[in-house]
Amino acid sequence: MGRKENARTILARLSAVISQPVTELVHRNPYELLVAVILSAQCTDERVNQVTPELFDAYPDVASLAEATSDEIRPFIASITFPNNKARHLEGMARRVMGEYGGSIPRDIKGLQTLPGVGRKTAQVVAGAAFGVASMPVDTHVFRVAHRLGLARAGSDTPDTVEQDLRRLIPEEDLSVAHHLFILHGRYTCTARSPTCGACSLADLCPQWDRVKRLPDPIRGLSKKKGRFWCGTRKHYVDHTVPRVDRTGVRQESCPRCGSLNLFDTNTGRTVRRVPDVRIGDMQYGRPDDRHNAS
Repeated sequence: MGRKENARTILARLSAVISQPVTELVHRNPYELLVAVILSAQCTDERVNQVTPELFDAYPDVASLAEATSDEIRPFIASITFPNNKARHLEGMARRVMGEYGGSIPRDIKGLQTLPGVGRKTAQVVAGAAFGVASMPVDTHVFRVAHRLGLARAGSDTPDTVEQDLRRLIPEEDLSVAHHLFILHGRYTCTARSPTCGACSLADLCPQWDRVKRLPDPIRGLSKKKGRFWCGTRKHYVDHTVPRVDRTGVRQESCPRCGSLNLFDTNTGRTVRRVPDVRIGDMQYGRPDDRHNAS
């Protein structure tokens, strides 16, 4: 199966299980969406949705927000991340919209990026969700899912390069829906630490799941009293490990006595082997958890 055909199959399957591929930020208009997306930087949608009702009651439109100072805005968003910076961004954004755009939120990515607190990702989210602009903003979920599914190239280590990879594979008219499908899949199924691979509709298409399946099965009956780890190669217990990078570049834990990577945690019986996994910004390698927790 070619990469474009694979991408089409992935989107079709995700569409079958995700009935509403839309943002989970609660909003009623482009102004509210823009504010919510600015607030969502390094913060969960759930938390943002908790603070925006009172904020929008106080400042129901961009004109009223433009008349507020950051000190007046801050108490409404005190419980989210970086409230001081975000309050300044909201003040600056609203005043620029009023002063340079006649009170109307810019409808294009370039115009949105002229606003304080709005980078390329935020601009794409707003342009796509509010105005139907074809966009593929890459956040941590999209980045992770694209790499695990093999849609991003191995060397694509930034959101911009992953976006380019996805744009090559996905038709322009499908980009915005694909963006939301990847986010929701990453948020609820292909999570960073405990993906539910066994329940995933994409498991047979996923290179990451194939790697996880090849991990050794758990060993039952190991003695925690005899050591912290069990070496499956030489059949002995050890109390510590020695870091070692394997031939694929993944940092592993090895047996201090024989150098074997075939180690098991005596608390859980599970292998300590890692498979390649990526995180946005640092391309760190790690284990995306294991098939034994999948349901």
